[in-house]
Amino acid sequence: MTSAGSTALTLDLLRASRRGRVLWLLVVLLVLTCACILSVSFGTRDVDWADIIAGVRGSTETMAQAVVAVRVPRTVLAILAGAALGLAGAVMQGVTRNPLADPGILGVNAGAAMAVVIGIAWFGMQTLHAFMWTAILGAGLAACFVYAIGSLGRGGATPLKLALAGAATSIAAASFTVAIILPRNDIAGGVRSWQIGGIGGASFEAILPALPFLMVGSFLCLLSARSLNLLALGDEAAAGLGARVAWARGIAALGAILLCGATTAICGPIGFVGLVVPHLCRLLVGVDHRWLLPFSALTGAVLLILADVAGRLIARPTEMDVGIVTAFIGAPVFIWIVRKRRVRDL
Repeated sequence: MTSAGSTALTLDLLRASRRGRVLWLLVVLLVLTCACILSVSFGTRDVDWADIIAGVRGSTETMAQAVVAVRVPRTVLAILAGAALGLAGAVMQGVTRNPLADPGILGVNAGAAMAVVIGIAWFGMQTLHAFMWTAILGAGLAACFVYAIGSLGRGGATPLKLALAGAATSIAAASFTVAIILPRNDIAGGVRSWQIGGIGGASFEAILPALPFLMVGSFLCLLSARSLNLLALGDEAAAGLGARVAWARGIAALGAILLCGATTAICGPIGFVGLVVPHLCRLLVGVDHRWLLPFSALTGAVLLILADVAGRLIARPTEMDVGIVTAFIGAPVFIWIVRKRRVRDL
């Protein structure tokens, strides 16, 4: 084949790939729209279209319309939290080059949760803004600790060592959190419910303080897409191509920490969304982070909404917290990834 023919074939493949990605984008947006409709329609009480339209407009004249008005902020929170966790997971996997990276598995969510519990139990913390800053601080400290432990020894921060360090950190943080809660009956009930991870009882008043952190975190993560593509080639190759490796890794990690901390402060530690979503999105759009990151955000929102709807329907007339549903979904995926990659290859 001539050089001109090879170039034409390459351009045709790129155009086809781009068309495929745009098509998948439209599909994901359509699924997200359908998921939002399901979220406001189904639960412990089903509502019809007339009540949905009235409830979205703010009417609470009937019980069904009041139910819809309550579910609207819940759906918005599911979108924001799912997008944040999916995006953070994709960034963490890119920064660490670790297919097992996830805010839950790497101990980031557990660190944020422990910091919030310490603030409540020892310092009487009550305001949402205080929860946000404390959770972000805890997430950042946990991430730094896990990376430092995983970097020890020969070979540096390998995926397997990071996963093991993250698992150990998560267990230790969860155990310490339980030790803090046990003697405090005055806060035990609310904190234990929050620790499971859920979006029930959402309100716009609770969501608004998190928006600045989520916006800044999302901006930093999306801004890091090109740098993550270079980091995927290895630190030496990335540096040779002009990337400032430490700076790029730090900016991307900071964005993920902001997303995880803010989400944990509102919803509690929700696991496995950041693990499952990026792997699914790679099957759809490939490994280019310029496409992978926004797709992970949208798909994370879809996953969390559908998990929340499933939790409402499975446990009728009560509800199952979304953190339990995502655990049922994510645990088999985690095992599948480990078996596929094999421990010696991690």
